[in-house]
Amino acid sequence: MTADNFTSVLEALTGIQPFGVFTVELHGGRRFEVDHPRALAVRDGVAVFMAPGGVPIWFDYDSVNQIIGASANTQLDEREKPGSA
Repeated sequence: MTADNFTSVLEALTGIQPFGVFTVELHGGRRFEVDHPRALAVRDGVAVFMAPGGVPIWFDYDSVNQIIGASANTQLDEREKPGSA
């Protein structure tokens, strides 16, 4: 993912009305849900998510494995699973 694509995707997801929770998966498998559009700040390929309790999660375009436009609890069907053909 490029820095521009990273920024565009995150800005698009936070701008959807009504807002919908989405999931960011980092390399290594760590996932977190962005649960509010103003809990995320993005600039120049770097982002910070303020998780509940005020815990910041810093990440950048190079650390993201995938961005899923749904809650982390959402089951993907077979066509959407990474690596399935």
